[in-house]
This record gives sequence, structure tokens and C-alpha cells, in this order.
Amino acid sequence: QVQVAESGGGLVQAGGSLRLVCLVCGYTDNFYTLGWFRQVPGKAREGVAAIDNDNKTLYGDSVQGRFTVSLDNARKTLYLQMDKLKPEDTAIYYCGSSLPPVTIRAPDYGYWGQGTQVTVSS
Repeated sequence: QVQVAESGGGLVQAGGSLRLVCLVCGYTDNFYTLGWFRQVPGKAREGVAAIDNDNKTLYGDSVQGRFTVSLDNARKTLYLQMDKLKPEDTAIYYCGSSLPPVTIRAPDYGYWGQGTQVTVSS
């Protein structure tokens, strides 16, 4: 059973940075995609960034150039470095797992974590 757990959220001013961490446990496949998503009340879960086992990455248009996704295979840990944060980045951020090819479509994902809140003040 795959389990994921997000951490690293918090309150930050616009223009600031945060790094989110997702610990992945129980994953035995050699081929996988891990991704970050975010959701605000009343809206669908939005794909933010993803990376697969070949280190291919994919980003949502709204975060391209500001966020960086990375993976430490040895520690089974997924990261999301968020720079130049904007108030519209405020959301609960989730990580999830899928299969290649790399995708940021939420329906392709399973094994969601509980999420971590990111709040960006103006």
C-alpha cells in the first residue's frame, strides 16, 4: 500500500518562497510519476508539477518558471520549490502517484496525501 505525506506549507508574503516535501512510502514499482496538485474550496484540483522515474518534468502554465519539482529517489522524497509566490498560489497542496508518461491530470492519480496548506499574503 502506497502512502504519501505532505509537509512544508505555511504563511508567506507575496514574492517569498516555500519548499514542500512529500514522503512516499510503500512504492515498489520502477516506473512511476509523482505529482503536486493544489485545490481551493469550490474548485477542481489543479495540476501544479510532476516528475517521472526518468526525471522528466511537467508544469502547469500558472507556475512555469516559478516552481521547481524534484525527486530524491534514495529517500523516496518529492519536493516542490516555490519561488516568487503570489496570493493566487494560496491553496491546499497535495502530492499523489501515477504511472508514466508524466502527467498533471488529477484523474490519472491515486494515493493522495492529506495535503498541506499554503497561504500567500499580499
